[in-house]
Amino acid sequence: MKLIKYPKRRTWSQLLKRPAIDTLALEQTTTEILSKVKSEGDSAIKKLSLKYEGATIVRPLVNQEELKKAEQNCDSKLKKAISIAFNNIRKFHLAQKEKEVRLETTDGVTCWRKSVGIEKVGLYIPGGSAPLFSTILMLGIPAKLAGCKEIILCTPPNSKGELDAAMLFTAKLVGIDKIFKIGGVQAIAAMAYGTETVPKVYKIFGPGNQYVACAKQLVNREGVAIDLPAGPSEVAVFADQTCVPSYVAADLLSQAEHGADSQVLLVSCFDSVIKKILMELEKQLKVLPRKAIASEALKNSKAVLVLNKDEAFDLLNLYAPEHLILASKNSDKLSSRVVNAGSVFLGNYSCESAGDYASGTNHTLPTNGHAKAHSGISLDSFVKKITFQKITKKGIRLLGSTVELMAEAEGLAAHKNAVTLRLKKQA
Repeated sequence: MKLIKYPKRRTWSQLLKRPAIDTLALEQTTTEILSKVKSEGDSAIKKLSLKYEGATIVRPLVNQEELKKAEQNCDSKLKKAISIAFNNIRKFHLAQKEKEVRLETTDGVTCWRKSVGIEKVGLYIPGGSAPLFSTILMLGIPAKLAGCKEIILCTPPNSKGELDAAMLFTAKLVGIDKIFKIGGVQAIAAMAYGTETVPKVYKIFGPGNQYVACAKQLVNREGVAIDLPAGPSEVAVFADQTCVPSYVAADLLSQAEHGADSQVLLVSCFDSVIKKILMELEKQLKVLPRKAIASEALKNSKAVLVLNKDEAFDLLNLYAPEHLILASKNSDKLSSRVVNAGSVFLGNYSCESAGDYASGTNHTLPTNGHAKAHSGISLDSFVKKITFQKITKKGIRLLGSTVELMAEAEGLAAHKNAVTLRLKKQA
């Protein structure tokens, strides 16, 4: 992890750059796979599964017997933990439901807005180096609460063509029954275009590697909605003299172990604090099972010493991290300075891992600086907001002249006439 002391503001943009990837080669490979699935359907998926997962898939759709077997094989303590997380996440997202408010803007003119679930959604759940069953909770729960009629879940199988027991248990708990053993770009293609067995969806959700992220961007250009523009996972930590260095180091490593292309950022006004954290980082890294992955991620990462809190939060808001931890006893007060972040964790005990799994908030968040303009996944991500209005005779009489004058001023005679005819009818 590179230590940078008192960087000048003019260097911040360069300092905060995310790890670069060869987008040209990435798009070329991804486009080829998308085209193959689009033209050949299930046949292409089977070939690609064999090529990338080493799995021979006869029937990609998971059956009831597989679900029952997974429930039996899943560890009872893990099932209990997943159920606790399920309840917390459901509570948090259920509270996001909006009441329908009908408003009379003028006598006889009533307007309102209604939330309607997106009919068909696709959830992509990574399952390669780490089967992310927690993401099923984060995406499946709000999809169910939103009233999405058809929920498709795709996740890569292992070389035996099987899915992790916890993945299937979680999907069943959430209430998802259309689960396909398909991973990578081919899964995004299947949900975007539809195949003989995989239904086409209207919006695709879920994290993934750089190929999956690229595939989502490419199908989005073709009219398929996606949740968020995505990049590698990341965390930024602001630490002051009241932080617990070992906790901060653990938080940095918990994000670094996601992938070699992940990035972590440590910001502090205290040189001694940074030194203590970096020492803890080295100590904890040595015993980490995913040490090789975390070590690679740390090569992309930085510890930045700044002059004061103003500089610290200016820097953090410019970075706009996916996760932001305020490791300070004064975190509540400091939180008012946060403008750009996907999800914020306050104080020494609010570890990012809690948000990843079970506190209740959603862990599908904007990365790569997109937190400047995007929110994380919520109930709203799975609904459309449709506006309604009803105008009575009195309403058109009171509002009519206003509309006529505005339409005439814009040179739209037909718009004016649509009101004029109704007013004449009442005269």
